[in-house]
Amino acid sequence: MTTILRLPKLLTGLALIATLLTVTPALLAQNAAVVSIKHFMFEPMSLTVHPGTNVTWKNFDGEPHLVVSADGLFRSPALDQGDTFSYRFNKPGTYSIFCSIHPNMRATIVVR
Repeated sequence: MTTILRLPKLLTGLALIATLLTVTPALLAQNAAVVSIKHFMFEPMSLTVHPGTNVTWKNFDGEPHLVVSADGLFRSPALDQGDTFSYRFNKPGTYSIFCSIHPNMRATIVVR
């Protein structure tokens, strides 16, 4: 009789675990964004995210690029083709981004 009473609790626990496994990736995706670097441009050129979002830049060009915040908050190392750089935006604001090798490459990250 004890085994029968525990079975619903076990099934409830398994259902909860299954729900968490499907919800967690969706929640993580809300706190991540990707900016492509290709054709000597940041794509998208303007991105709006929530505080705590991790933005990752990935270089698809055959030339190296750097990702630099105009206010000096961060500066990536040189990104060769296929390389990535990430930064977590925790504070609301508007951040101007550029490539210090190719200064005409510009983008804006808005955190709100």
